Amino acid sequence: MEPLISRTPPEGQDGRLSAAIGVARVLCVLGIVYVHAWTGLDGAALARLNDTSQGLMRWALIELLGRGAVPLLSIIAGWLVAASLARRGWETFLADKARSIVAPMVLWNALAMILVSGAAFAGWIHAPTPSSWWWTIDELFCLATPNDINVQTPFLRDLFVCMMLALGLVRLPSPALLAVAGITLAWSLSSISFLLLLRPSILLFFILGILARRHGFAIPLATTPLRRVTIAYVVLAGLQVWLKTSGIDAGVDHPALLAAVDLATRFTTALFFWSLAWRLATSRAADTLLRLEPYAFLMFCSHLILMWLTGPAIGALTGPLGSPLYPAFLLLQPLLVLAATRLLGAGLQAAAPRAAKLLSGGRLASAART
Repeated sequence: MEPLISRTPPEGQDGRLSAAIGVARVLCVLGIVYVHAWTGLDGAALARLNDTSQGLMRWALIELLGRGAVPLLSIIAGWLVAASLARRGWETFLADKARSIVAPMVLWNALAMILVSGAAFAGWIHAPTPSSWWWTIDELFCLATPNDINVQTPFLRDLFVCMMLALGLVRLPSPALLAVAGITLAWSLSSISFLLLLRPSILLFFILGILARRHGFAIPLATTPLRRVTIAYVVLAGLQVWLKTSGIDAGVDHPALLAAVDLATRFTTALFFWSLAWRLATSRAADTLLRLEPYAFLMFCSHLILMWLTGPAIGALTGPLGSPLYPAFLLLQPLLVLAATRLLGAGLQAAAPRAAKLLSGGRLASAART
């Protein structure tokens, strides 16, 4: 099933694979925006609207477009690291990952506290503010708990831990690597908390990426008939939406079962978007999407700050979730954030190239050189 209009394909399968990875990154970050979309409501008010048409629309966008983003990004990271470590020594590898992952995470968390908490102190918005020294340190480095402001950056913290573990993981034979994946799966399904990882499922998908590289699964999975992938994706996503909106009220609330369905949905969603990215890599949309790819990381890091600061102003015109104009605002949020990120990136590159390099983990600098 190839309904997309083709362009001149990249050189060989490797070129198409590289293009598909770039396209997938853009799709993933756009989906993440829906997960964190501005609603104008607190948790209790959101829960009351879960069964309304707008509440269901929001949940559908999160489950159908957002839930596969972190798994697919984790799989891609594992796939890439399997080759990266073969070319570089561990000291160079970890130094590079510290510059491209940890440094931007800390800088963006610091900016979030300055800008978002500062706006809250000024009375402009309702947002978390520092409550103790420990809160500030934890918010900055994602040490022990997920962030209150930049809730997406703990992914970078866990990803860096995975990179450190990769020094040993890539040297394990496949049976041993599968055993580690099984232990990680059991950890993900349990309620056990351990500070090594805030979300152990990230390591699980990271290992799947290493195995995909080792055994050549990337292209066979990408070329699976889209109809089959779509059916599995829709069925599991629909089940996930039902569980979160009605299933718990119906008594389906076993934690391990819910966690298992969640993981299965995330994997199937990741597979769907990987299949879609493979097809888009040779479509007319590919050039546009690949021009946006250098901004994807910047968008990932900055989108919640943009939402905290601008969401209430736009929401004053559209109203919060439940208002007549809110659905239009919800649907447009990824595109609005993307436009703001492009302006931010272009401004940083023009006015402060060093800051652009630091805040994008070197990605905008690499794009400029290219």
